[in-house]
Amino acid sequence: MRPIFLLLFAAVSTIASAAESARSRLDAFAKGLDATSANFGQHVLDPNGGAGKTSTGKLALKAPRQFRWETKTPYRQLIVADGEKVWIYDPDLEQVTVRAQGTEEAHSPLTVLTDLSQLDHNFIASEQGEQDGLTWLRLKSKDKEPQFDYCDLGFGTGGLESMRFEDTLGNSTEIHFSNWQRNPKLAADTFKFTPPKGVDVIGDPTPAAQAYPVKD
Repeated sequence: MRPIFLLLFAAVSTIASAAESARSRLDAFAKGLDATSANFGQHVLDPNGGAGKTSTGKLALKAPRQFRWETKTPYRQLIVADGEKVWIYDPDLEQVTVRAQGTEEAHSPLTVLTDLSQLDHNFIASEQGEQDGLTWLRLKSKDKEPQFDYCDLGFGTGGLESMRFEDTLGNSTEIHFSNWQRNPKLAADTFKFTPPKGVDVIGDPTPAAQAYPVKD
């Protein structure tokens, strides 16, 4: 399965009332947002509803194209997108996979949180009403070969609390967020990655001739 961050990038802290739509809550949060961080808990079910993997970790996101997804339990994995390359590091395997950061990430639902213009450009959004105490917004990708069938964002009084989606293979994933930080001061190396000595590197780590601009 593809790393969850590809289907995903993250956040929301709202001052909206319970009567507001999910879209209005997203709009209110995204205004002026440059960076965010949070904790996550993720659970995956197979197409038959069978119990899958459960994991926890931390994430960080910064406009326009940088993100970090760090799984801490039950195994360790680090995924870093620096605006040009995507690095996937598995410490237990002593292996790093690297590839160009392309359109797959551009169509991640998490991109809309730091670039609201991507919402109507890349997705069809529809209100899903209230369920489980949250107000839901459904996103369907306009991509010709989408990585997921749909993605639902669930907003509570404290912001984005849940994300759930189903991929094209029928696997379903639910992610719960906590401890959102709006425009935090992130460490300078948050979105930088250098392969540790001795690990196998799969892919081309050479910088591209043309790279997207990355904010310092």
